[in-house]
Amino acid sequence: MKITTKINLMTTAWILCILLAVNAVVFFSFMKITVNMETNDLLQKANNLIKEMERGESPSSPSEVKGIFAPYLTNHSFIRMIKHDSQIAYQATNDKFLAGKIKPKFVSKKETERRTIIRNDKEEQILIVRVPIPSEEGTLEVAEKLSGLELAKDVLLSILGFCTFLGALLALLGGRWLSNLIMRPISNMINTMEDIEQSGIPKKIVIQDETKDELQKMAVTFNRMIGRLEDNLEKQRQFISDASHELKTPLTVIKSYADLLLRRGLQNEEVAHDAIESIHSEATRIQKMTERFLDLADTESGNLLEMKEINLVHFCGNILKQIASAYKRDIDLHYQDAALSTTADELKLKQAIIILIDNAIKYSTDKIDVYLTETDQFTLIKVKDYGIGIPEYEMDNIFERFYRVDKARSRETGGTGLGLAIAKNIMKQHHGEIKVKSSEGMGTEVELILPKS
Repeated sequence: MKITTKINLMTTAWILCILLAVNAVVFFSFMKITVNMETNDLLQKANNLIKEMERGESPSSPSEVKGIFAPYLTNHSFIRMIKHDSQIAYQATNDKFLAGKIKPKFVSKKETERRTIIRNDKEEQILIVRVPIPSEEGTLEVAEKLSGLELAKDVLLSILGFCTFLGALLALLGGRWLSNLIMRPISNMINTMEDIEQSGIPKKIVIQDETKDELQKMAVTFNRMIGRLEDNLEKQRQFISDASHELKTPLTVIKSYADLLLRRGLQNEEVAHDAIESIHSEATRIQKMTERFLDLADTESGNLLEMKEINLVHFCGNILKQIASAYKRDIDLHYQDAALSTTADELKLKQAIIILIDNAIKYSTDKIDVYLTETDQFTLIKVKDYGIGIPEYEMDNIFERFYRVDKARSRETGGTGLGLAIAKNIMKQHHGEIKVKSSEGMGTEVELILPKS
């Protein structure tokens, strides 16, 4: 069953239940109020009759009774005086059938009763009041047919029935309109998804009205998700394009030297040796580039981090010791608190630090300083070199993939232009930040900022 049909049926059923409940309350309230009004009128009539009887003498014959009771009779009614033994003393009626159906009853206090009788296969509502007569030690019993009540009840039931039918019809139409209104953005989303499925091209939902409700929020969220997918696809296309471009040069070199070896063979040892060295060099560069590709893909995939408490002084000290020994460079570690620590993924943080130090080694010849500091909210790792620096106009591009400030020097040092992009992604995974300050010819300062919480 469609959601629109479910909404339509449920809203209609709910409103119908409410209408029935309201109609029941209206009907029973009307019946109670009307009967109470009729009862009060009949009691008032009985009290007036008793007062009139007390002002004069008690009736002693049927004709006197008729003379006293007759003015108080209405259509289909009777008035009786009941003895102590529940026998009729006097009676006046214009409906003998009604008088025969109601048995006399003596009471010592006021009493009202509503009874249903059958006449000609039809139900009739009869209202009876019984009021004690103090002077006569008897009971005055007055009864009459509620003709107006039956008519009013039928009219009220007809009105309520018509209103219920009309309400159900309007609820059905309103439910259909409401379900279409609710489902419109959902239908647009479904159609958009089907178009995406068939064409393979992401597209956004067109939001026509600013309703500022949950449905608009859902559509905006969907568009935001599609926007991220488009960004990721664009990054993927760019990555493939850049990777293809970067791999094209070393592969061309390898192919050229391999062709040279095929043409000239190994007779010329000097040429063969140069070709083999070049092939080995370019193959090594491809290997390093591939490793960087994998690192970049890993940092962009959003893999879960293995967070743990790290003593930064001991941690950075070991890294710098290994690098200084391998490259024969002076790298100084500066800190104020030997117990300085942070919470991070040890392997990825190490990778980011090595990237910064590796860049400092490639683009400087003097010593390298590493500073460990902290603030109330952040832990800071700063790597500072005194090398060639970065021109100001290049600063906006340094985090782009495969971007190198000095292309020729990067070729010599084996740079791929992926290091800072990887470091930035690692910081992003840690909800941190990476900042770069540099002056051309004065050196570069790169800072990793890790939040404490």
